[in-house]
Amino acid sequence: MATATKFNAFAENVYEGVHNFGSDTLKVMLTNTAPVATNSVKADLTEITAGNGYTAGGETITITSSSQTGGTYTLVGNDVVFTASGGSIGPFRYVVIYNDTPTAPVDPLIQFYDYGSSITLNDGETFTVNFGASILSHS
Repeated sequence: MATATKFNAFAENVYEGVHNFGSDTLKVMLTNTAPVATNSVKADLTEITAGNGYTAGGETITITSSSQTGGTYTLVGNDVVFTASGGSIGPFRYVVIYNDTPTAPVDPLIQFYDYGSSITLNDGETFTVNFGASILSHS
């Protein structure tokens, strides 16, 4: 799995109470345009075109646990699978996690993954965003 890079605004948003990871809706979207750390909301990015199994705005992450132990907060969720159907999805190189719940700011960015080169899913192919042990962990 590619390494996660947090957006700069994420730290501020955490401390200002923008996110409630225990109840907010987090989403995964795909882009082929490189995000930069100074992007702060989804509208700052260029999402790939919807269709053929990819929905505008991406897919919702099912959160399975949200907890703190010994001063470290960990957010765990199910992997997200994109499946091309009726044509191709992409190309995309970057997978972006954002929070779809807040209204101020709207759709704040959390982090992104760089897969190193562009990926195109042909009809019937799948791409799994594997979060490993956790989506994020912060102390």
